[in-house]
Amino acid sequence: MKFSRLRLTGFKSFVDPTDLYIDPGLTGVVGPNGCGKSNIVEALRWVMGENAPRQMRSSEMDEVIFAGTAGRPARNLAEVLLTLDNAERDAPAAYNEGAEIAVSRRIERGSGSQFRVNGREVRARDVQTLFADAASGARTTAIVNQGQVGDLIGAKPAERRRVLEDAAGITGLHARRHEAELRLRAAETNLDRLEDVIGALEEQHRGLKRQARQATRYRNLSDRIRRAEASLLHRRWAAVTRALTDALDALAVAESEVVEITGIVARDTAAREDAAAAIPPLREAERETADALRMLLVRRDGLEQEARRVAQAVEALEVQIRQLEGDAAGARARRSDADEALARLAAERQDIAAREQGHEAALAELTDRLAQARDSDEAADRAHAAALRDLTEANARRDALEGRVGDTRTRRDRI
Repeated sequence: MKFSRLRLTGFKSFVDPTDLYIDPGLTGVVGPNGCGKSNIVEALRWVMGENAPRQMRSSEMDEVIFAGTAGRPARNLAEVLLTLDNAERDAPAAYNEGAEIAVSRRIERGSGSQFRVNGREVRARDVQTLFADAASGARTTAIVNQGQVGDLIGAKPAERRRVLEDAAGITGLHARRHEAELRLRAAETNLDRLEDVIGALEEQHRGLKRQARQATRYRNLSDRIRRAEASLLHRRWAAVTRALTDALDALAVAESEVVEITGIVARDTAAREDAAAAIPPLREAERETADALRMLLVRRDGLEQEARRVAQAVEALEVQIRQLEGDAAGARARRSDADEALARLAAERQDIAAREQGHEAALAELTDRLAQARDSDEAADRAHAAALRDLTEANARRDALEGRVGDTRTRRDRI
């Protein structure tokens, strides 16, 4: 496996997504101090599973997220994606399906980080083992820092051995052996604890067996005691029951006599008190009823008189309405006659004007007759309008009187 591309997003000074391609040959990053060269190396270590903040030159792991500047706000997450070239298919079997392996690590402020391999979430231990099998990793000697060559020359044999094992590509085996040893020690610890638990359970079992025997003996003795107490209590109960039955019989006889005498006295006393208490309310109710009856009779007479007056007024209005309707019919007939006369006069005027244009006297006579007809027509119109007004007022008065008659009848029926 070879590193082919490194993508940084929000990691330290790389706030925008930045791609670094590692092509065959020698790839170098050149720049002044503070341009972020060391951040690229730290991003490689971080994505390969580095969990120590000091190795990232930070006090805590959240400080690898872009902290913001005067012109740009801080980010809440950072992500580093490392693409591995697996064209030779020398990766572990679990990740040897494709020609490329994408290893990413994302951290969210206050929530920790997540590892993904080819889009599938994995443990940090799995990522560390993957790079250890490829003779690489966050703490590998393939990443040489400043001063590390001098440290390697003056290193102890154990440290030199670690460098040789790293170069030989057996770091993954040591990592797996270390993990297996940890699991084995954990299993041995669990076995020891299990033996202690089994011993404690056996001790509890012996104690419970002893308590069970005691409980069985106690239950047998308790059953005997309960049977004896039950027999004694039954005899006492039978004696008390017989005495109670005799006392209840005597009490029932005495109570029946007392109840009979008390009932007679109570009935007589209640009857006398009821009779004495019922007389004043009855008299008061009689007076109130008589007064109410007189008032109702007076109101009934008044309402009957008012109803008669309303009926008479209605009859008079109906007569007036019939008269007004007759007058209106006569006015309409007169208007119709006047219209016919006007039509005849107009026809005669046209005939006379056509035949005798020079007869002014006849024309004056016809003009007078026409004016008289118009006056008669206007008088008929005025009479008709007056009749209509009288008819409208009569209808309104009739409706009002009918409403009053209905109210009066309702009040009479209710009374």
